[in-house]
Amino acid sequence: MKVTNEKTENRQAYLKIEVDPSEVETATEKAYHRLVKRVNIPGFRRGNAPKAVFIRHFGEHELFHEMLDDLVPVVYKNAVKEQNLEPVADPQLELETEEPVVLKVIVPLKPVVNVGEYKTIDLKPNPIEVTDEMINSVVDQLRHQHATWEAVDRPVELNDLATMDVESTMKGEPFVNQKGVQYQVMAGTMSPAPGFAEQLVGMKKGEDKEFKLQYPADYPQKEVQGNEATFKIKMIETKQEKLPEVNDEFSKLLASDITSVETMRQKISDDLKKRVGDRVKRDFEDKVVEAATALSQVEYPPVLVDMEVERSLERSLRYIQNSGQNIDEYLKSINKTIDQLREELRPSSTKRVAESLVVGKIAELEKVTVEHNEIDAEIEEMVQMSSGDKDELRKALETQRNHESIEDTLIARKTIQRLTEIAQSEKEVKKEA
Repeated sequence: MKVTNEKTENRQAYLKIEVDPSEVETATEKAYHRLVKRVNIPGFRRGNAPKAVFIRHFGEHELFHEMLDDLVPVVYKNAVKEQNLEPVADPQLELETEEPVVLKVIVPLKPVVNVGEYKTIDLKPNPIEVTDEMINSVVDQLRHQHATWEAVDRPVELNDLATMDVESTMKGEPFVNQKGVQYQVMAGTMSPAPGFAEQLVGMKKGEDKEFKLQYPADYPQKEVQGNEATFKIKMIETKQEKLPEVNDEFSKLLASDITSVETMRQKISDDLKKRVGDRVKRDFEDKVVEAATALSQVEYPPVLVDMEVERSLERSLRYIQNSGQNIDEYLKSINKTIDQLREELRPSSTKRVAESLVVGKIAELEKVTVEHNEIDAEIEEMVQMSSGDKDELRKALETQRNHESIEDTLIARKTIQRLTEIAQSEKEVKKEA
């Protein structure tokens, strides 16, 4: 076997491997002896057909590629060892020629991370104060959640709940047709068409109205883009929202142990402080990690970003499915393909890969470690937060692979915490001579 390292760039080694004919012959014999025992050839007991007969029956091309399945992993492993390479993922393989067998191989190499002077990072979090306006906003949301609707004898206004019959056509064909449908008249809504809600404003009970609406060329539903629809509306009833009064009785809706408006507002304030505090903490951690990454030089093979893109895509698709949506219908509604989603995920995936590598290197420099009891505690917290079978989840998490994954997560978390402490620490001011 002759191995040539043609070049190394972007943390990828480009190898050319020429396999010795003797190695090819040995691998071919091995493939033949394995396959001949599985194939029924007329006139021969299974496993006893001569090689020439077997090839005529099975096919020389098929035997060759079966042989490659045996040969390539061994050849690749030996080539990597000979070149003293540290692969970080599976290689890209291409068969350049069959006689002799020559392989073109792109080997993704272990990243190189040169961490900058992260101990000079000088940042402080930007605290957010919980204001009366924020508390009032939550109270308003609660009022809307517990509002009732009462019929009114007046023309439709924005934010009303209209009950109506809808008939419509597009290109002479039936489009949206519903009887007695309820529709909240919200300004700027895009459904069932842009401008539909505004056309209802001013209509009275029993009134009929006909109007046309044009769908823009970039409307999410591709099949209606650029088309015009004709709508016929018969208004049946109009209801307006009736918000509950903010009093002690209303405050009990938040929690059974709350009995006054004052305690309700305090509870809302406490919840907001926690949520705001968590957000400030996350934002600050992101800012510090970005600063450490900006100070560092990172080289890694492109495949790491590809792998991160696929992980992100899988999470996104799983979220869509768990929310009860069909993936094909979702893609249709946003007028995008899977490949377009992949490309949209690439910038954020690239950022995460670089930041993860920098955090990992800083963890080494700071000698960040995790004890077994910390892993156990993290597993127990994950189990308790789960709504599924806790025993099954605990069993699933107690594998070596999951332990290592949880350990990596905890090390990253502790390293980021260390970085935030460094960023907020007092820095020495060098005096000029």
